[in-house]
Amino acid sequence: MDELKSNWLTDGLIDFEFKKYQLLAYLQKVKESFGRVELYPFLSDLVFHYRNLRSISENKEIIQDAFPKEISTESLKNLELSYRKIINDDVVMREIEDIISFSIPQVKSSLDEGSFIYEYVESQCEISPVGLTSLYANEGYLFISQPPQKEAEVFRYQVTFFQQSNETMRGIHTQHMFTTERSINNTYEGIKLKLIKEFTDLPNPSTYLITSKLKFPFNQTLMPVAKRILVKQITKVA
Repeated sequence: MDELKSNWLTDGLIDFEFKKYQLLAYLQKVKESFGRVELYPFLSDLVFHYRNLRSISENKEIIQDAFPKEISTESLKNLELSYRKIINDDVVMREIEDIISFSIPQVKSSLDEGSFIYEYVESQCEISPVGLTSLYANEGYLFISQPPQKEAEVFRYQVTFFQQSNETMRGIHTQHMFTTERSINNTYEGIKLKLIKEFTDLPNPSTYLITSKLKFPFNQTLMPVAKRILVKQITKVA
């Protein structure tokens, strides 16, 4: 199973053995992905599922709200829109509580494994400014290199802001520009100057280079980690 639905807990048959099989099949795919040092999309999915399971276990109303509803006969008679839950609180809720009790440590174990790999990948990466750093860091360029390869991937980035739990969070959008081979005649500073000449809307762009000491799967691992590293860096200088 390559994906675990956001509502997998209450979707379809509510049976402990079935849900156990469903979860373990998904976590096996996660394990295989982590074995290839491919973190995404599974790591972010695990964070979501773990937080969701913890929230549900602490709030019974969340479980009830996750179930489908139907208009009751009494509501139709009274011409009111009230809903009757299609659940048997004693039987189904106990089953779900058992599923949750089993699932939380299983998901947490996989999440810990993914977090360990993430931290290792991050520890193998270094970030440094290219040329002078601009006072405006929320938009600019990002270079990513994995020596001994001579190629560097060039991205344009833009930081976005969004609200989460009454807290302003930073996200980042990247656009791949091109792949270039660095050399004596094509330095990172030279690449930056070429970008400034071609894209005049960013006359003094913040530009960062992230270098990985080891080679990792680019799209599934290095790129997502690099984006997080860049956001951390921008937060420091902002």
